Amino acid sequence: MAVCVPVATVIFFVLSETHVPTGVILLQLFSALTLLGMAAFYFMQRRTLGRLHEAILDAQEGTLSNVASSSGCDKRVNSIVDDYNTMMNNLSAMFSTVEECQNRVVNERNKMDALLGSMPGALISVDDYLNITNINPLAAELFDCDADWLLGKMFFDVVELEPNDRDALRDAFLYKQEVKNFVIHTHINESLHYISINIAFYSKHEADLDAVITLQDITDYQRLLDSVYNREKLVAMGQMAAGIAHELNTPLGNILGYSQLLCEPSVADEKKTRYSGFVADEARRCSRIVNDLLNYARRDSCSDELCDVNALVRDMIDTFLTCRLKRQDVEIHLELQPDLPTVDIPCGELDIVLSNLLLNALHELEGKSDGVVRITSRHVGKKSLEIAIEDNGGGIPAESRRKIFEPFYTTKETGEGTGLGLSISQAMMSRRGGALSLDAKYTEGARFVIFLRGVVENE
Repeated sequence: MAVCVPVATVIFFVLSETHVPTGVILLQLFSALTLLGMAAFYFMQRRTLGRLHEAILDAQEGTLSNVASSSGCDKRVNSIVDDYNTMMNNLSAMFSTVEECQNRVVNERNKMDALLGSMPGALISVDDYLNITNINPLAAELFDCDADWLLGKMFFDVVELEPNDRDALRDAFLYKQEVKNFVIHTHINESLHYISINIAFYSKHEADLDAVITLQDITDYQRLLDSVYNREKLVAMGQMAAGIAHELNTPLGNILGYSQLLCEPSVADEKKTRYSGFVADEARRCSRIVNDLLNYARRDSCSDELCDVNALVRDMIDTFLTCRLKRQDVEIHLELQPDLPTVDIPCGELDIVLSNLLLNALHELEGKSDGVVRITSRHVGKKSLEIAIEDNGGGIPAESRRKIFEPFYTTKETGEGTGLGLSISQAMMSRRGGALSLDAKYTEGARFVIFLRGVVENE
C-alpha cells in the first residue's frame, strides 16, 4: 500500500497536466510497471540463487547451513531451496551420528590402549607368517629392546627356545591349538627367565594364523616355588627325623626296662631268657619302625604284607603288660572278634598306630586308680575291619578335637610330647586307604577308631 499510493498520485498528476491521450499513457505506464516487476522478480531470483551458491561453497568447506526461501521467487527455485535445506539437515544428522561413532571408537580405543598398557604381561600380535604386527609397552620392556625393533620380526627369531618348546609351539600354530600357561625358560640378556605363554587365534579358519600371544615373566614366582619346595623337603626331613625319634622312644624304653630287669641278681634264669627275647624283639621293632617311616617318607605304598590284627594286638599288649603297665594300675580289656581275617597292611605301620594310641591312653590314666583301657576289633562290611581303643580318662577338650591330628600339636606338658604321634598315625592309615578318627560321641573318656580296608578272607 505504501508504494501504490505515490504511484496513483503520479498517474493522476500526469493525466491532468499533459495533453497525451490517456490510453497511450496508461499503456506506457503498464509497460513500465511490468518491466519493473520483472526486474524485481529477477533480482529476487538472483539473490536467492546467490545465497544458495554461497551455502554450497560453505558446505564444501564443511559448514552446513540452511538457505531462507523467498515468497517473490519462482516455485521451482523455492523447491530447490527446500530440497537443499532437507539435504543439509540430513547431512547434519548423518555427520552428527558419524561424529558420535567416531567419539565412541576413540573412547574404546583409549580404553583398549589403557587395558593393554596396564596388563601385567607382554602382549604380541602376529600375522599369518608369525611376524610381529603389534605389541604393548611391556613386550618391549620384557625383551629389553625398542618397540620398533620388535615390529616386523618373526616370533621365533625373538624368543630363544629349546627344541622341545619350539616344536610344541610350532605344532600349536600349525594345528591352531590354543595354548594356556605353557611354561618355557629362555635367556634374555644372558639371564635365564621363566615365561608363561598363552596363545589365542583371531579366526577359526585353518588358513588364518593371526594370533595374539601373551607372555608373563614368572621367574620370581618360579624361584619362590623352588625355594618353597626346598623348604618343604627340609621340613619333611625334619618331620621324618622327629617321627623316627618319637616312634623309637617306645621300643627303646622297653629295651631299657628289660635291660634293667636283666641286671637284677634276683631275677631267675627263666625270666632272664624271656626278657632277653623281649629285648631282641624290641630291637627288631626299632629297625622295622625306621624302615616303615622311611618307606612312608618315600611314599612307597606298595606292599604284599598281610597282618593278623588280633595277633598283633596280643603281642603288643604282652609287651606293655610285662614292662610299662607294671608301673600303672591300669587294666587292659581285650574284646577281639575271633577268626578275624587278615588285612592288607604292613604290621609295622599298624604297630606304630596302635602303640601311639595306647601310649596316649596310658598317659591320660596316670594317677588314676581305676584306669581301664579297652581294645576291640570287629569285622565291618565285606572288606573292612575296625579297631577301637578307648579309655576312661578325662577325654579330649572340645577346643582341641579339631587340632589333635595336626603335626606338632600336643595337649601334654612341654617336654612330654612331640605332637607327631597322631598326625603320623592318621597319615599312615589314610595312605593305606583306611582312616583314624576320634569318636566325638564317646563321653566316658577318649575313644579312637581305626578303620582298615583290604581284608583278605582266611582260607
